[in-house]
Amino acid sequence: MTDKPSKKTTFDQIDLAQLAKKHDERGTQAQAFDMHIDAMGQWYHQGDMIKRLPLVKLFASVLTRLDDGQYWLITPAERGVITVEDAPFYVVKMDIEGEGQSQRITLTTSLDNTVTLGKDHGLRVETQDDGQPRPYVNIRGGLDALLARSVYYELAELAVEHQDRFGIWSGDVFHPMD
Repeated sequence: MTDKPSKKTTFDQIDLAQLAKKHDERGTQAQAFDMHIDAMGQWYHQGDMIKRLPLVKLFASVLTRLDDGQYWLITPAERGVITVEDAPFYVVKMDIEGEGQSQRITLTTSLDNTVTLGKDHGLRVETQDDGQPRPYVNIRGGLDALLARSVYYELAELAVEHQDRFGIWSGDVFHPMD
């Protein structure tokens, strides 16, 4: 019995950028998808929330942010711009392994994407006009996830001071939170 090669079920950023370039070369017009992702990572089509998680995960697998700064859904057959209120993903859970400088913090989005805070998935905290923190982590390429307030508070409980900065360790990287 021979093993069949597994089918690739998702695109990566390079695949999507190459598809975008092919669409440009062919002159494929962008479609009007009338899709929107709100600040909590909820997906909408024509004003109605998309409630089928497998469908949202499928759309998320072909989501990219190109050099133009816009968010695109890109498939081999079509492409179109969608609007994103803040970040396209939303972190709802964290897990911790180890402690101190060697700890690893894994974040999980509402779409079951997981990343470990580290060199490739850094924590970024912006400050809103009202002084409130707005924490993000890079999920892939130019696609970020906003951390739920409860997750951010869990991270803050782990924070330490390092070189006059307040932050957390994960993946052998210090992530400032101030």
